Amino acid sequence: MNDWPNSQPDGPRRMRHVQRPQVPQQQPQYDQGYDQGQQYNPNFTQQQASGYDSGYSNGQVYGGPQGGGRGTVPPQHDPRYVPQPQPGRPAPDWRRRVKIGSIVVVVGVLAWSVGTYAWASSQMRNEVDLARVIERPAAGDCTTYLIVGSDSREGMSAEEKKKLHTGSAEGKRTDSMMILAACSSGNTMVSLPRDSWVTIPSFVGSESGKKFGARGGSKLNAAYAMDGPELLVRTVEFNTGLRIDHYAEIGFAGFANIVDALGGVDLNIEKGFKDKKSGADFQAGEQTLNGEQALAFVRTRYAFAESDLARTKNQQKFLSALANQAATPGTILNPFKLYPTLGAGLDTLIVDKDMSLYDLGKMFFAMKGINGGDGKSMNIPISGSAPQGSLKWDMPKVKQLVSQIQNDEPVTVTSNR
Repeated sequence: MNDWPNSQPDGPRRMRHVQRPQVPQQQPQYDQGYDQGQQYNPNFTQQQASGYDSGYSNGQVYGGPQGGGRGTVPPQHDPRYVPQPQPGRPAPDWRRRVKIGSIVVVVGVLAWSVGTYAWASSQMRNEVDLARVIERPAAGDCTTYLIVGSDSREGMSAEEKKKLHTGSAEGKRTDSMMILAACSSGNTMVSLPRDSWVTIPSFVGSESGKKFGARGGSKLNAAYAMDGPELLVRTVEFNTGLRIDHYAEIGFAGFANIVDALGGVDLNIEKGFKDKKSGADFQAGEQTLNGEQALAFVRTRYAFAESDLARTKNQQKFLSALANQAATPGTILNPFKLYPTLGAGLDTLIVDKDMSLYDLGKMFFAMKGINGGDGKSMNIPISGSAPQGSLKWDMPKVKQLVSQIQNDEPVTVTSNR
């Protein structure tokens, strides 16, 4: 039975239709690998069609080079990391740079100086053995040098002999001799005329080693001709009583070469003179002498009434001027001038075995001091004439002069010639 009223079932109720807005959906565009011309593309992938990039690309490794583009992954950063500002470049430490630069310069100068000293020392001819000189006087307070200019033509060609008016005599003789005393009280240069009448004492031969007896009176230059530098030193010491500490000798060619290497030597010639034998031809006044002219200046004797005494004064004057020009920073610190000067003179300069380059430098600076007025230059005191047209020394004055040098006292002795 049907207890429900209207037992007929209701038909389906029509519910009100609520229309929702249509949301457009992005439909993936699948491409099956056909292009617009419906040609199949075998290299096409579904990822390309959907815009999805897996990080892989044809022939590439995942996460390839940074910088964007296909087949790369953008760099990942820790969000907690806050980049810190980079410090600026520090200002240069100029004080440190100057210090390092100064050290480099000093080391370079020292290396150059040591190298130059070693080279120059190797060029010196330490040939004179003063240990062979016998019966020597006691050493004094000053350093004494016997400086000799010889007429050696060693190493000169026939053309050079003609140009320098040296002649062609064989062997060698002393052309000039002088004692240089370097003292704290003042330097003194004393010329010894080669025509001085002296006693040649007993001596031991420099080559034979045999002892020879005294030869008696003779001209001073005969001692050198007889047995060389050692006998000359022995003769000077015997006749003066002054010990000679060092010996230095230079020949014609070396003397001229040194002058030319310096670019000439400035000299004031008080009175002009000519001499055919030496080749001298000078006008009075300031002038620069080259090697040839310098040699003629120091060798001339026949143009003067005082002959050898006048020549010794010119020799002193020129040597002092030469030293004054050579011992300057412009020469010593200039390698383009120093090396030619040393090379021109050292290989022709003959010195004793104990003489160093330092001693040679002291000798030049002592001569320079005399040229600057810090010292005295003179001939050895002469009292008159002697046999063979020679000159006799004033021995009382000579002894006083030697005593003052030995005791490093200012020299007050004067020469009348």
